Amino acid sequence: MIIVDTALARREAEGRPIQVGIVGAGFQGAAIIRQIVTSTPGMRVAAVANRHIGKAIEAFTGLGIEPAICDGRAAINAAIARGQPAVTEDAVGLAGADGIDVVVEVTGSVDYAAEVVLAAITAGKHVVQMNAELDGTVGPILKQRADAAGVIYSFSDGDQPGVQMNLYRFVRSIGVTPVLCGNIKGLHDPYRNPTTQKPFAERWGQKPAMVASFADGTKISYEQAIVANGTGFKVARRGMIGPDFSGGDPYAPLVPLEETVAAFADHLSAGGPGIVDYVVGARPGPGVFILGTHDDPRQRHFLNLYKLGSGPYFCFHTPYHLCHFEVPISIARAALFGDAVLAPRGGPEVGVIAVAKIDLSPGDVITEFGGYHAYGVAENSEVIAHDRLLPLGIALGCRVVRPVAKDSVLTFADVEIPAGRVVDRLYAEQEARFPLPVAKQEFGIAS
Repeated sequence: MIIVDTALARREAEGRPIQVGIVGAGFQGAAIIRQIVTSTPGMRVAAVANRHIGKAIEAFTGLGIEPAICDGRAAINAAIARGQPAVTEDAVGLAGADGIDVVVEVTGSVDYAAEVVLAAITAGKHVVQMNAELDGTVGPILKQRADAAGVIYSFSDGDQPGVQMNLYRFVRSIGVTPVLCGNIKGLHDPYRNPTTQKPFAERWGQKPAMVASFADGTKISYEQAIVANGTGFKVARRGMIGPDFSGGDPYAPLVPLEETVAAFADHLSAGGPGIVDYVVGARPGPGVFILGTHDDPRQRHFLNLYKLGSGPYFCFHTPYHLCHFEVPISIARAALFGDAVLAPRGGPEVGVIAVAKIDLSPGDVITEFGGYHAYGVAENSEVIAHDRLLPLGIALGCRVVRPVAKDSVLTFADVEIPAGRVVDRLYAEQEARFPLPVAKQEFGIAS
């Protein structure tokens, strides 16, 4: 948003920068800190929390900044008051600290993140997050909580869901009706795990399990689920269509995105909701795309003139997503304009369910996204509720109580859920707040 730079410049000139608290100082969190400190006038990193404080300290000292090491909210308040960045292991204390305008959650966790986000909302802070896993599990109820508190709850620019929503809003603003929000991937193999992805992860300084969640379909399932929740779209079928033009080879030549449109045509409905989906092996990647239609023949003529083809589906795309580089834009949109990049518009439309990656036995514990036990698959929320399918965000930390065959969907009856978790309380509240009708078999649309 070009207007953001002018607004931030004004805040810098006035000496009133947006004060940001960041929870998570890992791969993305440290990069966001660097981006704000080095390239974002009108914004300051006031405090950073990490479960192991060393990473938070390193994020500042690597930029030549000596932070104040703080134990608890009072110490964080004092550091912020004297203008010294604070680092702490107390994320809840940070979320409630005086002087912070926006809390950025970027841990990739679920239960821990849910507690932090709730604390921030309760304290009257805007929340910007890069946590599709949290948002795809309990985002609708967090959004409802934020609305009640009068604060913004938003996903971020830079990650593919936020980039899709920016493009979706643009397409709608020019009179085109979006019918598909799409993501572009280079690889999809549901059996990838931390061992197979370790070399790639080490090359880029990332965690093997996180990289595995990109490859096994979990991440894209969450990303498209939260886009569905922000637009009212659905998935055409469990797992989405996901046409693969790579033949399973991530190094194969990429096909032009426009050549992939036909793979979705039979699943698009002029009268029903649109769908979220993805394509493997297309260019430009790793970007996003929107398919849209237009009812006016004269306007279709002009779209053809402007090189978008003759229709009926017009393809708009953004050829990149720049992750941490764009997060400050999201922060400014929330703090200065009350504008969420992407947030659930009501109850859940699509969720992500747990599917066995291997044959599971009683006693197995599902430990992490991208791990050895389960991968995530997008499904319409009516089906999830009707069949009591187990969301992957709930499955983490659960112990399997009966055999589950490889590639079988897990249900709540298949696991023992740990006691006392925030995410389970929020999920139950979400189900009560947004009761779902019985689903039709075709397309998973509520009757």
